[in-house]
Amino acid sequence: MDHVLTWMTFLPLLGAGVVLCLPSGSPGLVKRAAFLFTLPTFALGVWLFAAFDRTTTAYQYVDRVPWIASYAIDYFVGVDGISITMVLLTALLCPLCVLASFGIDKGVKGYFALFLMLETGMMGVFVALDFFLFYVFWEVMLLPMYFLIGIWGGPRREYAAIKFFLYTFAGSVLLLIAMLVLYFGATPHTFAIPELMQRSAVFDPRTQQLLWLALFVAFAIKIPAFPFHTWLPDAHVEAPTAISVILAGVLLKMGTYGLLRINYGILPAATLDLAFWALAGLGTFNIVYGALCALAQTDLKKLVAYSSISHMGYVMLGMAAFTPQGINGAVLQMFNHGTITAMLFLLVGVIYDRAHHREIAGFGGLAGVMPVYTGMTALAFFAAMGLPGLSAFISEVLVLLGAWQRHPGLTIVAASAIVLTAGYLLWTLQRVWLGRLDERYAGFPDVDARELATLVPLAAIVLVLGVYPHAVLDLIGASLGHLNELVGAGAATGVALR
Repeated sequence: MDHVLTWMTFLPLLGAGVVLCLPSGSPGLVKRAAFLFTLPTFALGVWLFAAFDRTTTAYQYVDRVPWIASYAIDYFVGVDGISITMVLLTALLCPLCVLASFGIDKGVKGYFALFLMLETGMMGVFVALDFFLFYVFWEVMLLPMYFLIGIWGGPRREYAAIKFFLYTFAGSVLLLIAMLVLYFGATPHTFAIPELMQRSAVFDPRTQQLLWLALFVAFAIKIPAFPFHTWLPDAHVEAPTAISVILAGVLLKMGTYGLLRINYGILPAATLDLAFWALAGLGTFNIVYGALCALAQTDLKKLVAYSSISHMGYVMLGMAAFTPQGINGAVLQMFNHGTITAMLFLLVGVIYDRAHHREIAGFGGLAGVMPVYTGMTALAFFAAMGLPGLSAFISEVLVLLGAWQRHPGLTIVAASAIVLTAGYLLWTLQRVWLGRLDERYAGFPDVDARELATLVPLAAIVLVLGVYPHAVLDLIGASLGHLNELVGAGAATGVALR
C-alpha cells in the first residue's frame, strides 16, 4: 500500500477539519464523526502489523520528498521495529479514547478537533525520520494537550496545564538546541536521522556528552524521570479520563522512544558512557520512588499516575542493560504499560463518573454491586503487578534478566520494589472493592456497553501478550538487535570519551 504512514498521520487531521465544519447543535454527530475518523488509522495499523517485514532492520514504508530543500529539510517518514510498536499503540488507543470521551458535553467540537490534532502529532513523532519533522510534530502535540487539560480538566486545570506546558516547553528548547548543533556539525548539513547517525563522530567527546545530556533532559521530562516528573501527577489528576489515558499510554513513551531513536542512534558512544547513571541509576530510583509515592496516595488517579512513574523506571533500566533481553524487555514494557495503564485510567474514569470523587477511603464493597467492573479492575491490577500469564510479567522479567548481566545490584533493588507494587495495588483493591458496601453506592450501575467496549480490547491484549509475547517481540527483535550492535560498536570510540 502506498503512503500508508502519511495516511495514518494525516487522516485524523482531516477529521479535525471535518469536525470543525459540523453544526454545533449536533454534538452526537460530532462525536460519531470523530470516532469514525480514528477508525481508518486503526485499520491501517492492523494492516501494517500484518504486512511488516520482521526480518529486516531497514526502514519500511518510507515516504521522502523535499520540503524546504535549501535547508535540507525533507518530509521523511518510515518505520522500523522500534517505531511500529508505538504507531500500533497510538492507533489502538485513540479510537478507544474518543469512545471514552462521549460523555464530554462542553465545547464538543473543540474537544474532538483538538483530540484528532493530538493524534496527528503523536503519530508524526513516531514515524518521522527527519529530526526537523520530528521536532515539528513534537511541538504540534504540545498545544492540543495544553488546551485539552486547561479547558476540559478539573478544578485546578489551568495550573496543571501551565505546569505541563512549561516543563515540556523547557525540554523542547533543549531539543531544539541539540538539533541545531547536530545539523550545523554535520557536513553536508542534514536533519535526516539515518544520515546524522553516520556523522556524529565529527564531534569531540565532550560535545557528544553535552549533546546527549541535553537530549536526555528533554526526553526525561516526558518519561517522566525523577526529578523532572512533578508535572505528571497534577496533569493526570486534572485531565479528563481519555486525556489521562493518552498521557500515560502514549506521551510518556515518547520520552523513551526519543532516547532510543535519537540518543542511542546518533550518539552511541556517549550513550554507553552515560547510561549507567542517567538510565540505570535513575530508572531504579524511579521504580522505588514511584512505588513509595503510590503507596501514600489517597486519590485513586494519583495512585495510578505514580505507578506509571515506577513502571517507566523498568523501561529505563532495561534500556541501560545493552543486552538483547534488557532492551527487548524495555520496548515490550513500553507497549504493555501503554495498554495496562490505559485500562487503569479508564476504570478510574468509570467510578468517577458515578461517584464524582476518587478518594480511596470513600469507597468500599463495590464488588457487590459492580461485579463486571470489579473483574476488569482485578485483571488490570494483577497485570500491573506483573502476575504470570499477563502481559507485564514477561516484559518485566526480560528487563530484570537483561539488567542482571550488567547491573546486578540495581536489579536486586528493582526486583524488590515489586513487593511495594503488589502492596499498594492489593491494599487499594481491598479498600475500594472488598469489605462492607457504603449505602450511598448501593444503586451504582455496573459498566455499560460503551465502557465495556473501551475495556475489552485492552483486556484481550493483556491476556494474549501474557501467553504469546512474540506478537510484539517478533516486530522489535531485529531492529533492537541492530541498535544494540550500533551502541556496542560505539564502545570502541566510547573508550575515548572517558
